[in-house]
Amino acid sequence: MDKYEALKRYFGHTQFRPGQEALVDALLSGRDVLGVMPTGAGKSVCYQLPALLLPGVSLVISPLISLMKDQVAALGQAGIPAALLNSTLSQEEYRDTLRRARRGEYKLLYVAPERLTAPAFLSLAQEADISLAAVDEAHCVSQWGQDFRPSYLGIPEFLERLPRRPVVGAFTATATDQVKEDIRRLLLLENPLSLTTGFDRPNLFFETVRPWDKDGYLKRFLARRPGQSGIVYCATRKTVEAVCAALTAEGIAATRYHAGLPDGERRQNQEDFVYDRARVMVATNAFGMGIDKSNVGFVVHYNMPKDVESYYQEAGRAGRDGAYAHCALLFGEGDVRTARFLINNASENETLDPDDRERLRLRDLRRLERMVGYCKTSGCLRAYLLRYFGEDAPDRCGKCSSCAGDLERRDITVEAQKILSAVIRVERQYRSSLGAAMIIQLLRGSREQRVLQLGLDKLPTYGIMKDVDRARLRAYIDSLTEQGYLFADGTDYPVLRAAPRAKGVLFHGERVTFVGQKAQEPERRPPSQAAALPDGADPELLERLRALRTRLAAAGSVPAYVVFSNAVLLELAARRPATLEEFLAVPGVGTVKAQRYGKAFLDAIAQWRDGQEE
Repeated sequence: MDKYEALKRYFGHTQFRPGQEALVDALLSGRDVLGVMPTGAGKSVCYQLPALLLPGVSLVISPLISLMKDQVAALGQAGIPAALLNSTLSQEEYRDTLRRARRGEYKLLYVAPERLTAPAFLSLAQEADISLAAVDEAHCVSQWGQDFRPSYLGIPEFLERLPRRPVVGAFTATATDQVKEDIRRLLLLENPLSLTTGFDRPNLFFETVRPWDKDGYLKRFLARRPGQSGIVYCATRKTVEAVCAALTAEGIAATRYHAGLPDGERRQNQEDFVYDRARVMVATNAFGMGIDKSNVGFVVHYNMPKDVESYYQEAGRAGRDGAYAHCALLFGEGDVRTARFLINNASENETLDPDDRERLRLRDLRRLERMVGYCKTSGCLRAYLLRYFGEDAPDRCGKCSSCAGDLERRDITVEAQKILSAVIRVERQYRSSLGAAMIIQLLRGSREQRVLQLGLDKLPTYGIMKDVDRARLRAYIDSLTEQGYLFADGTDYPVLRAAPRAKGVLFHGERVTFVGQKAQEPERRPPSQAAALPDGADPELLERLRALRTRLAAAGSVPAYVVFSNAVLLELAARRPATLEEFLAVPGVGTVKAQRYGKAFLDAIAQWRDGQEE
């Protein structure tokens, strides 16, 4: 069996996605690789397919139990013998898996990095014929990555203790140049093929919005997607509890996930989400890295994450099967304060020395500034993300809230002059200046105690914008900052200062244009949403196929997406195959799954067709 036969038989595709074939060929030839591919681009195939063709067994070093469980289940459905070794196994299950691994019954063995030094596993590894070691979520090895795991640093030592060093593949979805260099250096990759396929996810619609009422916005968002499964990310455990309670009170099948829950409850809630018993998962960032659930139709960030890397990784859990998906970020100024507090009080990486911890803190505050920039930009959101990761991007994508939305554009020169004048007067009176919140209080003529204590009511600019609401003033200040008339000075408690360019507006007649969201906009409907169904796909047939998939998944005790992804169901509803040969021609349908499920789906399509002809 060659690589193309294996690709079709086990993964259901006749051709490789961009970057996959080069990485597969390198591993098969014995060359190390570093693959940086966006979520949903098919990273797992890059090591799973070589594992099938190489002799012996391949190790997959993975950070999360949920990832191992999902991938092993999916491999089993595809007819690939695989197993996992982690803390969820009983002693007897663990020993049985080791025995079967010694007998060569598996082609892939998933293991957590913490297990590599366990005596029983190390004994197995030194006896087994290990051809490949794949390191998933490889950015965890770097202190400069967003998910540093000290246990990853022990991987090279483990490999050195093997009788023969296997070829090593390192894979991740998000990595800056510095993190990629750390991966190469810390994992001791030997002359690796380093390949970055690009970060764009064309099937994702990106949106930022500043709703007056986040709960109300979220409920309306979910009401428009009654059949979709999705994730709502919150910054704190307290917010997770509140949002989940609000959704369940509305009759929405929601569950929750955060580090404060008992292990058993977290596992149960995750299974309820993966098996579609709960369609909405409300969670902190403790949930999701490596989650292999492909039918996630939306990801909503109820709060802004701390950095762009985390946001793109979390948002990227939507649309893994290639189907249309929506990524919405609900932004509020309180999110910035929460993120800054979490950074300044982080308990991670306590093993680092004080100097390194301080460097990481300052790095995280700089990253936070870039994340805030994403939330406030009036430009293309996709371009902002891609350029952050070092890619060129056009100025407009047509598939984000900035490009597809009805943005407000108007001259705010007079308003800008008032704001800039207020900032300059504050700078003259208070050398350290003041933050945006106090500038807004000054402009609106607030009588709050702090305003009066500072004597802001004595300034000529006090109250000169009393008829402009806070949110609109904040939007004007953000726009002036983005255009370079103002800048934020400082990290822990940033203050507003006037940039040199402000003189052009105040003294030389320069005009200022505001481009941004209208005061209270409904959720934007991207034009691409109409293209969610392929040409010729019948909605009624699609629902029948989904119902059949649900029954088959329940019978096999596997998640629905493990039977077939949403993308495969869409193709089946469009192509409506009548024979097994036609069924096998559908992308994503492999030989093993066709033999297991083909008759049931062909019968369902035939019954639908008969009903159309009556």
